[in-house]
Amino acid sequence: LAELVLETWDLQRERNGREHRTEEMGCQQLVVRRGQPFTITLNFAGRDYMEGVDKLAFDVETGPCPTETSGTRSHFALTDCPEEGSWNAVLQQQDGATLCVSLCSPTSARVGRYRLVLEASTDYQGSSYHLGDFVLLFNAWHPGDTVYLRDEDERREYVLSQQGLIYQGTRDYITTMPWNFGQFEEGILSICLEMLDINPKFLQDQNEDCSRRNDPVYIGRVVSAMVNCNDEDHGVLLGRWDDCYEDGMSPMAWIGSVDILKRWKTLGCQPVKYGQCWVFAAVACTVMRCLGVPTRVVTNYNSAHDTNGNLVIDRYLSEAGMEERRSREFICRGVPGTPAAARPPAPAAISLPAGVYCCGPAPVKAIKEGDLQVQYDIPFIFAEVNADVVYWIVQSSGEQKKSIHPSEVGKNISTKSVGRDSREDITHTYKYPEGSEKEREVFTKAELEKSSLGVQDEGLHVRIKLSEGANNGSDFDVFAVVSNDTDAERACRLMLCARTTSYSGTLGPPCGSKDLLNLTLGPREEQRVPLRILYEQYGPHLTQDSVIKVMALLTEYESGDVVVAVRNVYVQNPEIKIRILGEPMQNRKLVAEISLVNPLAVPLNYGVFVVEGAGLTDGQMVKEL
Repeated sequence: LAELVLETWDLQRERNGREHRTEEMGCQQLVVRRGQPFTITLNFAGRDYMEGVDKLAFDVETGPCPTETSGTRSHFALTDCPEEGSWNAVLQQQDGATLCVSLCSPTSARVGRYRLVLEASTDYQGSSYHLGDFVLLFNAWHPGDTVYLRDEDERREYVLSQQGLIYQGTRDYITTMPWNFGQFEEGILSICLEMLDINPKFLQDQNEDCSRRNDPVYIGRVVSAMVNCNDEDHGVLLGRWDDCYEDGMSPMAWIGSVDILKRWKTLGCQPVKYGQCWVFAAVACTVMRCLGVPTRVVTNYNSAHDTNGNLVIDRYLSEAGMEERRSREFICRGVPGTPAAARPPAPAAISLPAGVYCCGPAPVKAIKEGDLQVQYDIPFIFAEVNADVVYWIVQSSGEQKKSIHPSEVGKNISTKSVGRDSREDITHTYKYPEGSEKEREVFTKAELEKSSLGVQDEGLHVRIKLSEGANNGSDFDVFAVVSNDTDAERACRLMLCARTTSYSGTLGPPCGSKDLLNLTLGPREEQRVPLRILYEQYGPHLTQDSVIKVMALLTEYESGDVVVAVRNVYVQNPEIKIRILGEPMQNRKLVAEISLVNPLAVPLNYGVFVVEGAGLTDGQMVKEL
């Protein structure tokens, strides 16, 4: 009997792409999701395939050192009775010399680029044929996959959606930044796979790294480490927080991940300048969605970075309200995570704060319940949303007075709503209601020494309120609202100070101050004290974060007690408007007009509009003014 000879074959890239929801991937390679069958066609020359006489088997391999024991290689024969939990091949249809074969990976298969080989034999004659390469991804649509999501709308949002919103501003004035994740754009999948293949764990032990790529938790830790850069790896972004970005791009200038990832590739996998936490998180989100892991970017307002593990952020102020010394612990607008489905229904958070090279993923439920022993990095992430803030007022005598702000950290935890361009507040998934018995119970469980920080309410309160119209280029007012909730008259001193600040807490020079040495509050009295903030004072020092920190110190003379209030004021920039000219039509050039109004009394020169998205030349358009 003549040897069975394979003449042509077809990996059915387009058909399989549609069925596996990968048809939008900008590559010419077969891309499928694990646990779901995909179909290939085999055409033999000379004679038909004869079941029982001819034997067909397949080899799939991933990584540089594939072995069956590490799960990176599998050999399996064509069968009518496939084994569950392993690679298998089933004959779907035969039309003469043409076979339609269904291949399927287990839901625990390693993700990555595979080589596919067919072995055809008759009696003692046989040949091998390299059918090509394909890419295997996680599968949020398969109940057996650890990244499975039950809700189709969530799968579309967290795996398939290439556009999204990142929330910025302050807890009192939340702003949105549109972001082009672009995980299906041309070249991005290849870049994401290359990122896995140059990560430090792979370079240290290639076989061990590839064998663990079936685990989305492991992949999350690799991506968390790779999106930021230190001296020892080829991280995607170099972080910078000092407002000096002349030799790169300001973190505020990025509007999508595609340009960043392509620059990283063009630079020979050297870090792109510059990123901050939301940029790290957005790029990580792109990579994870590209690999099939449901992922979203989450913004935590007043995110605490606790460096000594005591769940307390210590801040030191002079009696005039000026920062006495900079603590290594700080509060900023952070991105506590890119929660991804780990095992339903338990999402996890990858934290991407400044200066932390790899953090998480951490189960969100463990963060909420204060279970600090659960992996990974729960104490740090728990502190990001729960730490108490202690202001130490350093007096001229050297004595330190304590003022605690238990409700300052972890506010308005926000993410884009599923299927809508609106904000979803998910604070309740990370923590119990602020001040509730359950919230304090969880915190006490996490830190048994917490009770030593308690202070009594002395009846004096201060809060900061904002007048209308904190617009860039304009003067505006803030108010210190001070109140005496006791039946006795209180003699106090009130100091107000406003300073420009970056989102990471770096302070600029004062742009407004007031010192009332003799403020008398009658029984049950409330007073409003205004502070005028002038553009001529804050304008030259306003960072691209557009935030001014206002601080109030209320000191009672008799007891020496100090009450502190802090508020970040977001200075609103003019809105960029986009107007479509004409009626949009498929396969026709689309023209849009982009405009903004200059709010300043001086002209703006050398401005640049950057537009990023699918359909643009190279994914991005830059227009200089």
